[in-house]
Amino acid sequence: MLYRSILAMLSLAALVGCQSSQSKTMTEQASPAAPEEATWQPLFDGKTTQGWHSYGKATIGNAWKVDNGTLHLDASSKQDWQTNGGGDIVTEESFGDFHLKLDWKIAANGNSGIILYVQEDPAKYEHTWHTGPEIQVLDNAGHPDAKIHKHRAGDLYDLIASSPETVRPAGEWNQVEIISQDGRLEVVQNGKKVVTTTLWDDDWRARIAGSKFASMPGFGTFKSGKIALQDHGDNVWYRNIMIRRL
Repeated sequence: MLYRSILAMLSLAALVGCQSSQSKTMTEQASPAAPEEATWQPLFDGKTTQGWHSYGKATIGNAWKVDNGTLHLDASSKQDWQTNGGGDIVTEESFGDFHLKLDWKIAANGNSGIILYVQEDPAKYEHTWHTGPEIQVLDNAGHPDAKIHKHRAGDLYDLIASSPETVRPAGEWNQVEIISQDGRLEVVQNGKKVVTTTLWDDDWRARIAGSKFASMPGFGTFKSGKIALQDHGDNVWYRNIMIRRL
């Protein structure tokens, strides 16, 4: 009798365990994507320029073209240091803490940049870089800026030199990730962390005071703003532009 009771209890335990396992499997299959995957937001769909406009304008300049899945600045018609129908472009949305990732490549001798926390107020700030720190995009082998400390590709322009140097030659793609969270800024270029700093503290303010931005009120002080891609009068391509809010 005792033997039969034990067998019955073991059978019941096995049945409950099987049902629990099946229930867990069904729950896992029905679960949504992991939060990190679910929150990535494309800033460029590879087909249109939707989501971007020229700084201070309602639309995007016609020199910015969608070219084979890339956002391409066609700099064939120059105007001073920029491009006819070009100009810096900014996102429609503003971002506070974020994780941005994208690919870029630059033409030989070219210059561009990724500018963060831009305040779109052209009456007060003439250019995107009057408010937003810039991650330099550059042909280090050909552009004169590469001879200037803190002006090379991957540098936080005129503020912090990147290290190690991981940039690839002109015409080749570079992968960049920019993470800004709780005042900590990190830049990863081609899989290597190249810049780490703290924003908005005394050291940050001292860096600005010792830079070309010292005379620009508001530069580097904003904790939310738009992302900009720079027109510096040279052909540049961007793709796989994604962001997630942190």
